[in-house]
Amino acid sequence: MATGRTHRPATRSRGIPEATVARLPLYLRALTALSERSVPTVSSEELAAAAGVNSAKLRKDFSYLGSYGTRGVGYDVEYLVYQISRELGLTQDWPVVIVGIGNLGAALANYGGFASRGFRVAALIDADPAMAGKPVAGIPVQHTDDLEKIIQDNGVSIGVIATPAGAAQQVCDRLVAAGVTSILNFAPTVLNVPDGVDVRKVDLSIELQILAFHEQRKAGEESAADTALPAAAAARKASADQGPDGDVPAVMPA
Repeated sequence: MATGRTHRPATRSRGIPEATVARLPLYLRALTALSERSVPTVSSEELAAAAGVNSAKLRKDFSYLGSYGTRGVGYDVEYLVYQISRELGLTQDWPVVIVGIGNLGAALANYGGFASRGFRVAALIDADPAMAGKPVAGIPVQHTDDLEKIIQDNGVSIGVIATPAGAAQQVCDRLVAAGVTSILNFAPTVLNVPDGVDVRKVDLSIELQILAFHEQRKAGEESAADTALPAAAAARKASADQGPDGDVPAVMPA
């Protein structure tokens, strides 16, 4: 079985834009759900809605894959699952190491979705000697002293950093020096890496802060609307109380 050290995804060599690459997993997730329900074909509109993009963008993205669908029929679900999986490099085995087995690292180790998407957790690594040998998700934790040997023995090219911020850069440097060329960073810090190393950052606090911004904006809009309604009603009442000249009642009492 192929490993991540000897094979790289075909997307860059085929000139697929990064924005399209970022949407391919969304399409794959939607298509996988359809496949599990034994849906044979799907229209661009239906698939775009399921993936949360517009259909024109979806059709443009698929044109980079050489897949245009059939007019009146749509896209073949199983073929697209294979095609996108191949482009993302998921038709092979990618050994992954997770460094930092605290609460987050342990949760990642226990995530069952890696294997079904082409990733195999090859090793769990932590700096705490008390963690050494302790099984997490059925995998014994190994000490960071053995990091380089673990990467070499398992042919690892993808590393996941789930350490505290202060340790992340040092761990990153060691991963890169050992041959890791792609890093998924959960530590709340920016990593410096040499050319040729890809880093994807996942910062949950930033995502929550963005959601807080939107919540605050929605609350402000609701408050403004609540203030505007009584003002508009008062203006309408004042207008009704005035006559055609603006200073006497429109209907005089008998």
